[in-house]
Amino acid sequence: MEDRVARIARGDAPEAIWLLEHPALYTAGTSAKPADLTDPDRFPVHISQRGGQYTYHGPGQRVVYVMLDVGRRGRDVRRFVQQLEEWVIATLDEFNVQGEIREGRVGVWVTRDDKPLTASGAKQEDKIAAIGIRLRKWVSFHGISINVEPDLDHFTGIVPCGITDHGVTSLVDLGLPVTMDDVDVALKRRFGDIFGETL
Repeated sequence: MEDRVARIARGDAPEAIWLLEHPALYTAGTSAKPADLTDPDRFPVHISQRGGQYTYHGPGQRVVYVMLDVGRRGRDVRRFVQQLEEWVIATLDEFNVQGEIREGRVGVWVTRDDKPLTASGAKQEDKIAAIGIRLRKWVSFHGISINVEPDLDHFTGIVPCGITDHGVTSLVDLGLPVTMDDVDVALKRRFGDIFGETL
């Protein structure tokens, strides 16, 4: 990925988006706190150059490495992150799932009408997608992950993204018989709606 980013920055390679599925592992972003790795022996831990804290990657989760030239897209990092969020939300909408962003909480969230209210009387919210990027010479790398059907218990070895008072969910956990191929089709279909070009 870093080699491809360097080649994109030099003009030697076209932009790329890779759709991957990793073996079970934890990654530590540049803001990761050691105390948030609660079960360090559970899975391999990889130090990552992306922003953010600890996250889990594993089977049943679509990881999307986004290597795009943000320089030619206006050099607006905040807007680029918003576009990634919008892309995830548009993709989830393909399955009639309403993804939302929350101030102060990175990623995409869903409100759980099927769970009991919190102690404060609010509806529970679970994270369904994570975002963590880095830019080098205005080219992005790392990207997003969408929980399709991972083992949600695997998230318990970390404090996901440093957030302790919310849960994690997936499309299948929400009761949808969605496959990885279904998500890939939706990602490809909705990319142009957000970025104005085909994937």
